[in-house]
Amino acid sequence: MNRQERYEYGMKVLEQVDGEAGQRVVDSLADVSPELGHQVVAWAFGDMYARPELPPRDRQLITLGVLTALGGCEIELEVHINAALNVGLAPSEISEALLHSAVYCGMPRAINATLVAKKVFGGRGLLPITNAG
Repeated sequence: MNRQERYEYGMKVLEQVDGEAGQRVVDSLADVSPELGHQVVAWAFGDMYARPELPPRDRQLITLGVLTALGGCEIELEVHINAALNVGLAPSEISEALLHSAVYCGMPRAINATLVAKKVFGGRGLLPITNAG
């Protein structure tokens, strides 16, 4: 595929996974780094997210774990928590994944990620979540 075809294919994948939130990220880059926006669409979604070896829900679980571990990724977490819901993860599964991340990346990062999830879930009318053991 040429550059434009990769972008168009990536945009289809982005729309399926992230919906409007992904487009807002790309749009937010347009006046400061349009090339970064292009790479998000063409490479991250057109090449990486489109690979058949992992289903979208698994890719989102991995993404949530990595963003939580990195810390300071609340904007991206909001996009990807929405994406996780879009590809079939239940709110309780997302909440459990963020809880599990506390073991490996610490309570502060897990709490920050969980508060982003709370915002997303609240906005989608999905609260309260019950996953107490």
